[in-house]
Amino acid sequence: MEISKEQLLLEIEDIIRTMPPRETLSHESDENLSWLGRAAAGIAAWDSTQGALFKGYLATFHGINAVGRTQAFRNMITTLHQARSDLRMNTIGPMSAAIPTGAVFDYFDEVRKVIEAAKTELFFVDPYLDAEFVSRYLPHVTQGVQVRLLSRERIASLLPAVQAFRQQTGLQIEIRSAQGFHDRFVFVDGSECYQSGASFKDGAKKAPTTLTQIGDAFQAMKTTYEALWGGGTIQ
Repeated sequence: MEISKEQLLLEIEDIIRTMPPRETLSHESDENLSWLGRAAAGIAAWDSTQGALFKGYLATFHGINAVGRTQAFRNMITTLHQARSDLRMNTIGPMSAAIPTGAVFDYFDEVRKVIEAAKTELFFVDPYLDAEFVSRYLPHVTQGVQVRLLSRERIASLLPAVQAFRQQTGLQIEIRSAQGFHDRFVFVDGSECYQSGASFKDGAKKAPTTLTQIGDAFQAMKTTYEALWGGGTIQ
């Protein structure tokens, strides 16, 4: 019996949610092998070509070359997120949340869900990132996920908070500053992008706001902000 797109979306989302910790996934335990097999089956059900590629990533992931294994892991996670995004757009469409004035917890909770979904990398773009942003959101980043912060206006507040958080947790965090941007985005695992209508630290405090997943314009947004990051000043 053919599985519906709605059912497959639920399956892919559950696969992402139940992924074993990155640092132990390469261990050939029953739990890890079961998860990897389930992930391969989910991708094959979504797209046969991607399913064949995914099997290749699996073979490399179980190889002895450390660099190859790292890249294979990233390819697997990117493919899972790609499948989820594609299925969302063909079933319920990109995620969008409208948050009324004063609903600061609702806004925080929506951003938290996005952060906790990341498996390899988070890239925040916001001119006003500061110490408050660090204490509010970075504790929800999964250990092993790399974090990049592109900001500008409050670097003096942001830097010491990041340094202390990095020292305590061991999280890998990079900061760069750049001119010429005003919007707020978070990119997840290089495959998804969400735009915030307000600065991440201020969402819904004084005005209604939104958190919207970028669909068709994703690649253009990614190219734009990767270029800003590449030309930014390392902090």
